[in-house]
Amino acid sequence: MTDGKDMRLSCQSPKHIRADLLETFPYQGPSQTITYTSREFSAVCPFSGLPDVATVEIIYIPDEKCLELKSLKLYFVSYRNVGIYQEHATQRIFEDLKTVISPRYLKITTRYATRGGIDAECCIESDHADSCA
Repeated sequence: MTDGKDMRLSCQSPKHIRADLLETFPYQGPSQTITYTSREFSAVCPFSGLPDVATVEIIYIPDEKCLELKSLKLYFVSYRNVGIYQEHATQRIFEDLKTVISPRYLKITTRYATRGGIDAECCIESDHADSCA
């Protein structure tokens, strides 16, 4: 059996997150809100070495690009062995998606599975864009 210190040494650094996997396709439709939800996100807590499992919700209003879903799945898989705190993972997802799709509006929410009797939810939101009405 290994202690927490040994487990921490086995996780990868955040430089292994693969934002280059994210792909887009052109969007030319009316203003609309798009929501994607994945219940399969996981990373590693760099403090304990234990897995952090989360539901990730992405809400955005596209400008000129939409996110391609298979590439999003592969991007999320790149977090699997990365040691990153929950708050930093949420921030990184927000920044990567903002860079790749340049949406009119973006909101990222991560809801982590209960650990140690504590529920954790992190949320980052851009300034509101025009209503999509």
